Amino acid sequence: MFDDLDVRTLYRRPGVKWNRVEPDVLPAWIAEMDFPPADSVREALLRCVEDDLGYPSWDGRSADTPLRAAFAERMRERHGWALDPSHVREFTDINQGVQAVLNVATRPGDGIVVHTPAYPPFLETIAGMNRRLHPLPYTPDGDSWTFDADRLDRELGERPARVLLLVNPHNPTGRVLRRDELETLARLAQRHDLLVIADEIHSDLVHDPHRHIPFASLSPEVAARTVTLTSATKAFNVPGVRCAVAHVGAAEVRAALENPSHLYGEPNTFGVAATLAAWREGDAWLSELRPVLARNAALVGERLPSGVRYRVPQATFLAWLDCRELALDTDPHSFFLDKARVLLNDGRTFGPGGEGFVRLNFGTSQEILRDILGRIRDSLD
Repeated sequence: MFDDLDVRTLYRRPGVKWNRVEPDVLPAWIAEMDFPPADSVREALLRCVEDDLGYPSWDGRSADTPLRAAFAERMRERHGWALDPSHVREFTDINQGVQAVLNVATRPGDGIVVHTPAYPPFLETIAGMNRRLHPLPYTPDGDSWTFDADRLDRELGERPARVLLLVNPHNPTGRVLRRDELETLARLAQRHDLLVIADEIHSDLVHDPHRHIPFASLSPEVAARTVTLTSATKAFNVPGVRCAVAHVGAAEVRAALENPSHLYGEPNTFGVAATLAAWREGDAWLSELRPVLARNAALVGERLPSGVRYRVPQATFLAWLDCRELALDTDPHSFFLDKARVLLNDGRTFGPGGEGFVRLNFGTSQEILRDILGRIRDSLD
């Protein structure tokens, strides 16, 4: 199923990934896999079309909204995290959730701590909302990445911030934080009175032997200052259904999001149906997908040309490629698009630490991935 992809069919897709490239370019950029979704998700969406497209029985504010109980059930079963479903809220996507929380919990000029390099829309949000970026750099550490918590502690003492925007698993490096690292960040959040917005959208795509630990599950005290955002759209490859959930553990934020009641919209029928089907019936599909992604992650390391530094991600289907040793006469994004006819994400859009990097999406068939990597190698010969 995951290797049975026809390139000609993919080029006919109307979605952004394949629609925005010329016919001789292979897209390996936006964080969307090429695989069809689970049958359970497809069937749930078809039932929506066939049965009823009227107003749903839930309105997005009532305690019996189906996503709230489903999210609580999934967190309890997968991570042993017992949470109150009444503290769960719905958003269109992660970006809307981040912006909504920043809107009610911060003011212009407030500092937002973010691991860098960082997901570009988060950087755009911070700049567009006139908040101050406080970078927390991920730096190379052998075959992985690390950050300097002591440095952050000193910096926050000198120049306070309001929010820690924690992306774990991390995009673009694929780093999965250990419990001791999360506990260190929790202590810093408490010491410096930081609200934590935890983007955990890639948590279902963690590769063995690594394990995801929800930040809010560390303790009730940590949960009380944390907003946890996630979605089924990334792991189950249905980004177009536009549906995300947030566990809003911070009571003052939860109250602020309630008024006015319709400002942030309500979940749509298709997004709810797809999410429920993914979480309740899609794990067999997910279990088949994860070894494919781990295999592809290894293949990237095997087929990349010398001079491109690659640390195998601990999660996600994204490879963060260090091309600085190539000493190209232009940025690697432009070089590989022009010479290899492969579209990657430009590392410069990921902010500090992104210069000289590109991000490669390996969520595709082995055949297509081999073609992508072969083109990259050949372009440097």
